Amino acid sequence: MKAPRRIAARLCSATILLASVLLTGCAVQNARPGAAPASTYAKADWNALPAVSDTDLKAGFAAWRSACPRLKGDAAWAPLCVAAGHVDATPAAIRAFLQNSLDVYALRAAGNRTEGLITGYYEPIYAGSLTRTARATVPVYGVPADMVSVQLDSVYPELKGKRLRGRVEGRVLKPYDDAARIAAHGVNAPILAWLTDPMDLQFLQIQGSGRVQLDDGRHLRLAYADQNGHPYRPIGRWLVEQGELAKDAVSMDAIRAWASAHPTRVPELLASNPSYVFFAKGADGDEGPRGSLNVPLTAGYSVAVDRSVVPLGSLLWLSTTRPDGAALVRPVAAQDTGGAITGEVRADLFWGTGDAAGALAGHMKQSGRLWLLWPKGVALPSPGGG
Repeated sequence: MKAPRRIAARLCSATILLASVLLTGCAVQNARPGAAPASTYAKADWNALPAVSDTDLKAGFAAWRSACPRLKGDAAWAPLCVAAGHVDATPAAIRAFLQNSLDVYALRAAGNRTEGLITGYYEPIYAGSLTRTARATVPVYGVPADMVSVQLDSVYPELKGKRLRGRVEGRVLKPYDDAARIAAHGVNAPILAWLTDPMDLQFLQIQGSGRVQLDDGRHLRLAYADQNGHPYRPIGRWLVEQGELAKDAVSMDAIRAWASAHPTRVPELLASNPSYVFFAKGADGDEGPRGSLNVPLTAGYSVAVDRSVVPLGSLLWLSTTRPDGAALVRPVAAQDTGGAITGEVRADLFWGTGDAAGALAGHMKQSGRLWLLWPKGVALPSPGGG
């Protein structure tokens, strides 16, 4: 399961928690040396790519091209986006364009490993209310009025994309409240909606976006707005450490079942993850939620990546399997990020909205391979560059 983009956003890859004067938690864990490991991008041939169907080729290309309005200022992708606007929407024309415009690089992890972890996420729909009721008692908060966010690369360029979040007390900037304190004492922020189950709120935060189904049938869309600056720690890992679940048995369904069977321990479970996500009202409509690139995600063809390895807006070739073991090979667009999405051969596939998508996302923990399709004549990204 994924920690939201937008923790995802998304979190370790975008956030630093300051304790005293030290960088701690996920910021240190995700730090990468400035020199690019030789094995990260291994030049490959187009013929080395596993075959995809014409349908997947067209859908993957369309998903990537949907982000072109956001890539107008991107030196690597802007020229290619202009050219892509003139490509006929036929498999033959798309193949020719891609092969003439892009080089292929196999992504490899430490030890020259080509296999990595492919997971899934989705946009959930949870029952709730715009006002507190006897059933809907769990608040969904907007961004707190007293939370300060500092963009650190304005002073330290090497910390590009890193932010510090906290609260000013006197003349001191201190870390913002963790999830346990927020749950117990609330926060100085607008309440956007009320949910009926604290586990729904946790999974909403993990996914990074979602919808609240109101009694009158309408949906309120919620999008990631900010995060409290604390590192994301998977609640499934806590259950494993407590001996409550086996490692290979962890899934959203298993976690929910445990919570239902142990309602008095749910606060303890949720407190094991100090991260807390704040939301904003999203735009109405049937398009997918917006990812870190601020474009609607395409079900089955948008992925969250580690942006220190794969720049947002890139086109990838993915080879993995569905949870049922069926092959899944297709081009996908790197349009999102996630706190749990770190590493060279790592991606989180967006499955769509609702329970069916959630069932796929909740059981998606597959081995897979990735190839970066990179514009010809453009220098490769430097791993760790943010």
